[in-house]
Amino acid sequence: MSNENFSPVESETFITKDPEGGLTPRQIVAELNKFVIGQDDAKKAVAIALRNRWRRQNVGDFMKEEIMPNNIIMIGPTGVGKTEIARRLSKLAGAPFVKVEATKFTEVGYVGRDVESMIRELIERSVNIVRDEHTKEKAQQAKQAAEDKIIDILVPPLQNEDEGEKETNHETREKFRGMFKNGVLDEREIEIDLEVDQIQGMQIMGPMGMDEMGINLQDMIGSMVPKKTKTKKMKISDAFKILEAEEAEKLIDMDAIVREALRRAQQNGIVFIDEIDKVASTKSSGPDVSREGVQRDLLPIVEGCSVNTKYGLVVTDHILFIASGAFHTSKPSDLVPELQGRFPIRVELNSLTKDDFVKILTVPKNALIKQYKELLKADGVDIDFDEAAIEEIAAIAAEVNEDVTNIGARRLHTILTTLLDEILFNAPDNLDSNIIKIDKDRVRNTLNEITQNSDLSQFIL
Repeated sequence: MSNENFSPVESETFITKDPEGGLTPRQIVAELNKFVIGQDDAKKAVAIALRNRWRRQNVGDFMKEEIMPNNIIMIGPTGVGKTEIARRLSKLAGAPFVKVEATKFTEVGYVGRDVESMIRELIERSVNIVRDEHTKEKAQQAKQAAEDKIIDILVPPLQNEDEGEKETNHETREKFRGMFKNGVLDEREIEIDLEVDQIQGMQIMGPMGMDEMGINLQDMIGSMVPKKTKTKKMKISDAFKILEAEEAEKLIDMDAIVREALRRAQQNGIVFIDEIDKVASTKSSGPDVSREGVQRDLLPIVEGCSVNTKYGLVVTDHILFIASGAFHTSKPSDLVPELQGRFPIRVELNSLTKDDFVKILTVPKNALIKQYKELLKADGVDIDFDEAAIEEIAAIAAEVNEDVTNIGARRLHTILTTLLDEILFNAPDNLDSNIIKIDKDRVRNTLNEITQNSDLSQFIL
């Protein structure tokens, strides 16, 4: 498999947005290369899809509404990077993203999740993203307001007209403010008034299906019942955090947040439907009828429709849908023809080789070996893998995948956990040495018995 565009150093130089904003496809692929090994065709397809979304924002209003997203279906065995590509793509886009399992859905009329819940989850994610942004923008104001409340409790402002007393009061307040900022008052206790939800702890049951409609009766009734306050004594450091959160809540405009969240979900949202092959039917009776029903229910969502949520209607016309599946016992053509047509871009992901495993262990920013090194550093242990050891681990992963079940890069997790089992167990109790070398012989000696015994491999690796 090609090693093109692999260097993390090179990819760092690519990531500067072009003068008009938005990442170019080459930049997107370079970013994906930092976390996903190989699968160049899939990376290229999603990079083009993401860039096309930015391009669409820069065309005329009439044509903007006419340009539909090119949804993608990724085909390949488990553990080769399908989910990771979609997840990293959403972070690059800064877009609301939700991952759903196709197997969790049931046909309308059956007990279980209906397909519209994925859109309600998407808008919920979008609202949370926008609320966090607005809260950060107002953080300084909220902090100042909370600080003023603390000072008001410690040294209440005077209401009389005596200038001398007011001046003395002001000086005292500023002295306490300085002490508060320096942390001198953190352990001191004060009383604050907190709002209490009167229906807290009560479970309000509504008509069947209200939850699925995105309507929460408990929230609705809670907003109508007047809030009560309760006086509570606590440390100033704890009180400040609560007051800061309350002030931030007062400063943000939820109506504006919901409007922006709806816009982002509709224009930039990404829905990743995993295991879509599990609802592909090859027969016309039994459970396959329900699977086909799920596909029929998915169709209007992917084609474009309006979904009712507690934040308002969400139009799905321009949401990007990325589906994936291993398609071991079925094929994309087993999906209903209309649904096939809504996923025009098809990319096949390759099984991972020994060379890919070597790169997965060492190249990505979050490479497994780097993760274990950081974990053991917490116990004051430095662990070092030589190149031969890494090659051996990769070879064992490829061999076990071939002999037992191919679970892709996930095999590396089980192998490394088995290899480092004793080290991870003993690390806190002061090993003989704080520096541990992992060489090829150690890998072989630890894993040899398991890899040679196919029965053990099935259960352990």
